[in-house]
Amino acid sequence: MYVTVRPQRGYQEIFGAERFQYLHLGFLSLEAEDRFSGETGQRELVMVLQSGDCEVHTEGFSAPLRRKSVFSEKASAVYLPPGVPFTVHARGSSQLVLASAPAHTGPMPTIIGPDAVRVREVGRENWQREVHDIVSMDFPAERLLVGETYNPPGNWSSYPPHKHDMDRGEEETAMEEAYLFRIDPPHGFGLQCLYSGDGREEVYIVRNLSAVALSGYHPVVAAPGYRLYYLWAMAGRRRKLIPHIEEAHAWILA
Repeated sequence: MYVTVRPQRGYQEIFGAERFQYLHLGFLSLEAEDRFSGETGQRELVMVLQSGDCEVHTEGFSAPLRRKSVFSEKASAVYLPPGVPFTVHARGSSQLVLASAPAHTGPMPTIIGPDAVRVREVGRENWQREVHDIVSMDFPAERLLVGETYNPPGNWSSYPPHKHDMDRGEEETAMEEAYLFRIDPPHGFGLQCLYSGDGREEVYIVRNLSAVALSGYHPVVAAPGYRLYYLWAMAGRRRKLIPHIEEAHAWILA
């Protein structure tokens, strides 16, 4: 499922219950001095600032978030557990991605600043990329995993092709996942492949602020000359990522 996000003032849902059982993904766009209020209800919530200057407030908690762009600075984010009313106050024009999932409990509201983002170099040659873990397995969320990936021009990620859409004990876990893309420069593009072993094959041209709900194997490539970024969010019945690598391409790991 492919969606083009067209920023408009306020909140817009990208993927919700019509697409996923657990994961919801939305986009919040605010102008200076706008306020957006909500309540996490029976879900845990991670808000990742894409650009701008804002503050997230809950009772007894305030988190200032600032970021020039996803390509110039590491992420600033906030985690909120279930049952928490909140307000986002924009000091300047701000854009945030909101990822949520059902939860019974969670840690106290937490600011995740750039210094808390873990950076990993993954792969090699033309499938090397940089992965930024924002909410990783080390963070005591109930279901969510959230991060960002950066492909250099012409490079692949989510490679070798892997999937995580079936529960098979310790061989594979079912984790719903969505990507939100940005391209640098923004008029560029990349390709998102989705395929499975039953003959289904899809390829999407991904552009700045497009989003894809993943299924099956899901490798991504950036067009030469353009850096490709995507925010990724995952949630499932078990908060454990065990991907299954497609056997035909596993040799590349040797």
